[in-house]
Amino acid sequence: MSDKALMTGNDAIGEGAVRAGCDCYFGYPITPQNELTAYMAKHMPEKGRVFIQAESELAAINMVFGASAAGKRAMTSSSSPGISLKQEGISYIAGAQLPAVIANIQRGGPGLGNISPSQADYFQATRGGHGDYHQIVLAPASVQEMHDLTILAFELADKYRTPVMILSDGQLGQMMEPLYLNQKDPPPVPPKPWALTGCKGREPRIIRSLYLGEGQLEAQNLKLQSTYDIIKKTEVRSEEYMTEDCEFLLVAFGTSARISKGAVNTARAQGIRAGMLRPITLWPFPYARIQEISKKTKGILSVEMSAGQLVEDVRLAVNGQAPVFLEGRMGGSIPAEQDILKKIRKALNRE
Repeated sequence: MSDKALMTGNDAIGEGAVRAGCDCYFGYPITPQNELTAYMAKHMPEKGRVFIQAESELAAINMVFGASAAGKRAMTSSSSPGISLKQEGISYIAGAQLPAVIANIQRGGPGLGNISPSQADYFQATRGGHGDYHQIVLAPASVQEMHDLTILAFELADKYRTPVMILSDGQLGQMMEPLYLNQKDPPPVPPKPWALTGCKGREPRIIRSLYLGEGQLEAQNLKLQSTYDIIKKTEVRSEEYMTEDCEFLLVAFGTSARISKGAVNTARAQGIRAGMLRPITLWPFPYARIQEISKKTKGILSVEMSAGQLVEDVRLAVNGQAPVFLEGRMGGSIPAEQDILKKIRKALNRE
């Protein structure tokens, strides 16, 4: 493949996974992420790697568990209700301290909903399932980032022995943009002295998430929490746009951030000093930076394709230092620039 290609976001995730050295992909079809599964079906065997279309989402996530336990770079993907079916397995992977990459190309819900883009899985991704665990959550906003953050996801998963979720949406998955490909090889896969590779004359290794002895599970949880504390200190990522002098801040990720950037430009043309902060890591969340910016603003607007989920973290970050507003669309609907501008003007009493 040349240095530049025109690709969909779903294909870009697949290309990023292949370039990151993904050994095994286990998937099950669901719209709007099927192009990713199809891409892996074609390119993984070409590289002599494993592609399996599992019999269900539950089977796919447990195959990821097994391959990861054997020291392989393993990945799965799905969309919203399919991720719900994988949720138990993700908790097992986190509890067993295994690296894994999970892509969620979100669709409208709840239930089967529809196949339009959504961001209503934010709570599910950032709060997780049962037990006190976290996963790193990366939120791309372009086809380029679909590719680049996938490579990063594999690196972070191995570095911290944790699941990493790429949280995208059907709009980004289906759209096509130029993709610039770095021809340099990604960093080598680190050694995995914990992997189950057969004893071979050494002491046996055990990977598990079941701890029944007195105090064992709390000790394991404390170990996990210490890792999460390191991640929160070192892996927060965000992008800022015109925040240096902003009087009103937009916070948005993914597709909503692309629209919000246009709203910032239009607001500036109308004499309103708007700015935007885009979280790239939804967990860990850029609380400190949003709090810092909020001290000099007249208001903050969370723009999202949900009933109001990202806004909860925005409020935690702001901590009452400025009023926080919501522009949320549900059920696969996408925020419009004019509606964002209307909310800004109303918040600033400039209608």
